[in-house]
Amino acid sequence: MSENNVAQEVLEAFEQSREVRPRAITGNESPIELLASAFPAYVGRQVREGARLMQKSVDSGNFVFCTMSGAMTPAGLHRSCIVPMIERGMIDVLTTTGANLYHDAHRVLGFRLKEIAPDAGDTMLREARIIRIYDIAFPEDVLLRTDRLFAWLMAMPEFQRTMTTAEFHHLLGKHLYELESKVGVDQHSLLATAYKFGVPIFVGAPQDGSIFLNAVRLKAALGEKFKFALDINADVYAMAALQWLAQNEGDTAVWILGGGVPKNYTLQGEPTLGQILELDARGFDIDVQFCVEVVDNGALSSCPAGEGHTWGKVSAECVEFNSAYVRTDVTSVLPWVTHALFHGDKRRAHKRMYDRLPEALQRLDADVAARRDQLLEGVYETPEEFQR
Repeated sequence: MSENNVAQEVLEAFEQSREVRPRAITGNESPIELLASAFPAYVGRQVREGARLMQKSVDSGNFVFCTMSGAMTPAGLHRSCIVPMIERGMIDVLTTTGANLYHDAHRVLGFRLKEIAPDAGDTMLREARIIRIYDIAFPEDVLLRTDRLFAWLMAMPEFQRTMTTAEFHHLLGKHLYELESKVGVDQHSLLATAYKFGVPIFVGAPQDGSIFLNAVRLKAALGEKFKFALDINADVYAMAALQWLAQNEGDTAVWILGGGVPKNYTLQGEPTLGQILELDARGFDIDVQFCVEVVDNGALSSCPAGEGHTWGKVSAECVEFNSAYVRTDVTSVLPWVTHALFHGDKRRAHKRMYDRLPEALQRLDADVAARRDQLLEGVYETPEEFQR
């Protein structure tokens, strides 16, 4: 193709592009209208595109896998956004940190987290036995009482077996839902809400959190009498099974709220299926990320959809048409985006993916069994690079 023809195509595409012409804000706009008209460029445009793709995920009935990193429950983001999203059927599978689930339980016990100045003086705070998470604080006793809650739960008979993190959090959620219903709460915890609506919660690094530290406590004190254990092999397989079921039944979306382990743990479901189990997995169809990291440092937290596609984590169509990397702090934009998403009291039926886990595992088992011989090729042979 000649340079003139290329230039003509570029000009035609440019002429068809959306005009940067926001309307004057009146104060009467709905959240959706404001996002559509007043966010034409830079990070604002990224927010607009992220919100559009989240709305598309919901309207199109996508299976939504959500990841949430960091200490977002102390900041209350679950109360304002995540719990309401689960209640409205907009999140089908959640991956988060153990810290988010642990700190959420402070409020279940009746404790209140306070806003403080981040430069309030950490030495004096320590003297007063006050814990700080940037500009949020609470008494140290809150941790000790929360530890007692989880140790009490994990010592119960039904926890004395090996399980996945999804099973573990479902069981914790069951007990917390019963306790919260008994004492009365203004809003159920994240664990209890996920239990109620059948949303599996995975934690990719469970040993890096205070809930699991109480398992260490019980194991040290009880020895072999304490039978609780996590099967990490089964955990990764269960996540892959849910993604395999979802993408064979429809389109999938991943909403990434911050980076870290939750992001990778969810995205690695596709390499598990395609690279490791050698199945024809296509990756996520929609990819929306709210992350603060720059994208050029090689870190997983900053990995955009295009880079993820080279690993098979998202589809080619997703990269070109259905991905958004919003470089921002999640807490600064998600309440606004959630407000827009809920406009018109939008809801959808709960997919109850936890209830479908046995079905998902059975399907993946069958497809893996059909490829067992291929999967074992070379497993018992020295790699040719090391053969002499």
